[in-house]
Amino acid sequence: MRLPEPRTPGRYRIALVCLGNICRSPMAHVVLESRLADAGLDDRVEVESSGTGGWHVGNPMDRRAAATLSTAGYDPSRHRAQQYDASWPAAYDLVLVMDEANLADVGGRAERVGLFRDLDPVDPGGEVPDPYYGGADGFEEVLAMVERTSDAIVSAVGGALEAAPEEPA
Repeated sequence: MRLPEPRTPGRYRIALVCLGNICRSPMAHVVLESRLADAGLDDRVEVESSGTGGWHVGNPMDRRAAATLSTAGYDPSRHRAQQYDASWPAAYDLVLVMDEANLADVGGRAERVGLFRDLDPVDPGGEVPDPYYGGADGFEEVLAMVERTSDAIVSAVGGALEAAPEEPA
C-alpha cells in the first residue's frame, strides 16, 4: 500500500481505530509512537487512537494489553480510551482500522482509510484479531502483528515525508 500524501508538507497524522480502544488500537498506538521515536520521526508524525464504541471512554487500556506491552519494554501508562469521530478522515492523513467491522463502522475504504494490516509485510490485508475474550497468547499475537506492521508504516511514512518535504519557515 502506498501512503497518501501528507495534507501538511513535512507532517503526517495517523489515526488507529478498533472497537473499544482498550486493546488493539492502543497497542498499535504505543508501538507505532515508539518506532517513530526510534526513527527520529516523532516530531513530524502524530499518532492517535480511538474506538468506534464509547463504552470505555476515559479508561486506561485493558490490563492484559498493558502487561503485554510492558513486558516487551513499552510504556502503556498514558493511554486513555476515546471514541472515534467521523471528522477524522478529513483531519488525518491516514486512518487505519483493525478489522472489517471497524472498517464498516468508519464508512468503508477510502483514499485515506484502510486496514492497519494493509501494510503488514507478512500478511497484507489481514485483520488484527480482537484478543479481548481470549487469553494472553492473543495479546502476544497482536503485539507481533503490530510490531512488524508498525515497522513497515514507519518506513512508508518516512518515504512519504521525503517525497513531500517540509515547507521552509
